[in-house]
Amino acid sequence: MIQAINVSLQFGGRVLFKDVNLKFTKGNCYGIIGANGAGKSTFLKILTGEIEPNKGEVILSPGKRMSVLVQNQNAFDEETVLRTVLLGHKKLMEIEDEKNALYMKPDFSDEDGLRAAELEAEFAELGGWEADGEAKTLLQEIGISEADFEKQMKDIDPKQKVKVLLAQALFGNPDILVLDEPTNNLDFKTVRWLENFLLDFENTVIIVSHNRHFLNKVCTHICDVDFGQINMFLGNYDFWYETSQLLARQQKDQNKKAEQRAKELKEFIARFSANASKSRQATSRKKELEKLTIEDFKPSNRKYPYINFDFLQAPGKEILIVKNLTKKGFFSNVSFSIQADDKVAVLSSNALATTMFFDILMGKEQADSGTVHWGKTIKPGYLPTNNNAYFEGNTDNIVDWLRQYSKDQTEVYIRSWLGRMLFSGEEAQKPVNVLSGGERVRCMFAKIMQEAPNFLLLDEPTNHLDLESITALNKGMINFKGAMIFASHDQEIVETTANRIFDFVDENTFKDIQTVNFED
Repeated sequence: MIQAINVSLQFGGRVLFKDVNLKFTKGNCYGIIGANGAGKSTFLKILTGEIEPNKGEVILSPGKRMSVLVQNQNAFDEETVLRTVLLGHKKLMEIEDEKNALYMKPDFSDEDGLRAAELEAEFAELGGWEADGEAKTLLQEIGISEADFEKQMKDIDPKQKVKVLLAQALFGNPDILVLDEPTNNLDFKTVRWLENFLLDFENTVIIVSHNRHFLNKVCTHICDVDFGQINMFLGNYDFWYETSQLLARQQKDQNKKAEQRAKELKEFIARFSANASKSRQATSRKKELEKLTIEDFKPSNRKYPYINFDFLQAPGKEILIVKNLTKKGFFSNVSFSIQADDKVAVLSSNALATTMFFDILMGKEQADSGTVHWGKTIKPGYLPTNNNAYFEGNTDNIVDWLRQYSKDQTEVYIRSWLGRMLFSGEEAQKPVNVLSGGERVRCMFAKIMQEAPNFLLLDEPTNHLDLESITALNKGMINFKGAMIFASHDQEIVETTANRIFDFVDENTFKDIQTVNFED
């Protein structure tokens, strides 16, 4: 068990949370949710001891081991893949290293022998003799080949690094498992494997994630970071969402009734307070008015942008025809045609291949062979996974940046659109070259909506977005009346939006799956 008792944290005058009291117990999985900047990852750092709270304490049950998913992908560059996983059980590796150092001493003494015996007993008790086999099995299950086990971490693909660090966190059956965005950069197969692993995991799990499908699958509780508080709800993300919406509606209804009653009481008091025959009733109503409570609604950190892709020109019958498209090192002989109602999800274990595919469709890159033919009425809108070219080195503020893509150049019009994308007041005057990743993506959505395309190409559109923005994007994609091709690691978006799948299995294998079954 791990427990937060009266935990408070603030930076300067900004209070992240105050007097948080939470208990995390064995057998449960807790999802930590909240808007960007609300303090989710900071709270995890308090739980793991990386940050000290201004007030309160975190208590870990004696003898319990905590394992944390490492965010720094270069932290173990000089270690082998296998040893990196084993280092997930730090105490076990310290014992093994000390034990090995003793055995290598040329002047091994009786005292060294006694210490070695103690270490051997402790090593066996912690499962040291089975550790190598368990680590290798874990690596293979998560998609790391045996040929990579003895490679140094600096020599393997960054996407494989992510998997190794995840395996490190999971290794050795920790008592408390803390995972900050564990599904980032994982393919669907690995995410599904992780879901099943956590469903079978019998200890305590605490997770921050923007993946709604993942939270729904694995969480038994949701901890909502908002209003400077962290409140725990029983159930998964969808259950929390429905419950929170219901509670908000009930509170508003209660306030509305209370406000109406207060109005009636004030009118009666004003009318009859000077009337001797009605003075008793007026006094009674004054007492009732004093007891009447109308709850103040605190401004939530959680805000939803407005994302709605409308187009001005309806697409004709001919949308997009691709024949025998080949780019060496990425894909070969890709052929398909897009119909007016197609919403196609692109799957690939190679993100570079996906991006190359989109760039070729948009004419930003040239294929080695094959053809791309767009219908004459089609106006595509493109969200690239790397949007640096639109922002870096650009000192325009957000208003002026968006104005270049808008037909209506007036300040009021531009600001109205930026307000929908959560840039209001002084926020809209920020230079675009200092924007965060999430702010840049919201700007790109505003740009696309101004351009009003009737075909969308979206390459990992949920990157850098919080749950609220992802939810808004999901609705926008579902409601879009044109065709689209998109790549996303968000399984909820894929399952609710796509009616067709392009699977780039490897460089030489392309599958066009027109009947979607997401369990395959």
